[in-house]
Amino acid sequence: MSGGVDSSVAAHLLLEQGHEVIGVFMRHGQASPVACAVDEPQAGRLAATLPVVNRLDHKQGCCTASDAEDARRVADRLAIPFYALNLDAEFTRIIDYFVDEYAAGRTPNPCVQCNNWIKFGKLFDYADSVDAEFVATGHYARMATAANGEATLLRGRDDSKDQSYVLFGIKQRFLSRMLLPVGDYEKSEIRRLAAGVGLNVATKKDSQEICFVTQGHYHEFIKDRQARRGDLVAGETSGGEFVLTSGEVVGQHDGIEGFTIGQRKGLGIAFGDRKFVVRIEPETRRVVLGDREELGRSELTAKDCNWLIDPTMLPARGLAQIRYNATPAWAEFDLDADGRLHVQFDEPRYGVAPGQAVVCYDGERVLGGGWIE
Repeated sequence: MSGGVDSSVAAHLLLEQGHEVIGVFMRHGQASPVACAVDEPQAGRLAATLPVVNRLDHKQGCCTASDAEDARRVADRLAIPFYALNLDAEFTRIIDYFVDEYAAGRTPNPCVQCNNWIKFGKLFDYADSVDAEFVATGHYARMATAANGEATLLRGRDDSKDQSYVLFGIKQRFLSRMLLPVGDYEKSEIRRLAAGVGLNVATKKDSQEICFVTQGHYHEFIKDRQARRGDLVAGETSGGEFVLTSGEVVGQHDGIEGFTIGQRKGLGIAFGDRKFVVRIEPETRRVVLGDREELGRSELTAKDCNWLIDPTMLPARGLAQIRYNATPAWAEFDLDADGRLHVQFDEPRYGVAPGQAVVCYDGERVLGGGWIE
């Protein structure tokens, strides 16, 4: 329970279905106001319950003290137990991944890794410690059973809110223990349900930020984190040149960590026509700019794949999605001997970014995917 409307209504729906529901809030302890002091679980018990606290921040995230307050009030309204889990160590792993990827000129997706490592990873350990059968979230995706009896992951009913993309990395063995109760609803229906049962989060805005970047821009957060870790010596910079695809130098930037493939806004350079980031070169610290046509890519290769099906049953064709908010596109799939996924698109895709995930679909079913090289 993040304190948002989706996970709050998910808990309500599970109660209506007859489940015994336990609400869990994830504390990461990174720079946001501390909601309470909790200990690691001992003797098979979850950590101490989280007290209601005063709103101390205005961040629109999902793990702040104010979010904890909202989640606790929802749990009180639903009359379910509510626990805070201290996951600082696990979030530190995610933050280091985020920083390292940007520093390497790649575009990370910490929300996917949070699902892989924590929401549908670490939380299963806590579920086991209290003999809980399922782990549920408020993601807009659906669970179903295939003809052969296997649990399958499907797109959410609300196309505008579908979150199946960020769940591709979940281990196949966990599918049978996942519940996604809001996936069969439109977002507007979820808000009406919340209002109808008197949940105070019915009109709360959706989280739109990375939960541990509590203020400022990504590059400021990354530089601060690198300084704290001792990655940068005094006076060292990750700045470099803006260059066009022709090789012409057109300006200077403060650091490659401030850019991602496909970016157009925030470049700080005026051109007669629109320019996009088409390539980032960490070795030379150059950010390469070009026209939209130069951004197009007809193929990609992905590594570290995770499959929710037997990978030998991967179809030769299907739909591939290159970002959370991207439209799935028809493509051909092929796995090489090393397990890398090769995707050949029917039409060029714009914004293919190393570090992001490519997810394969057969219709509505999530087959799996990998991390774009």
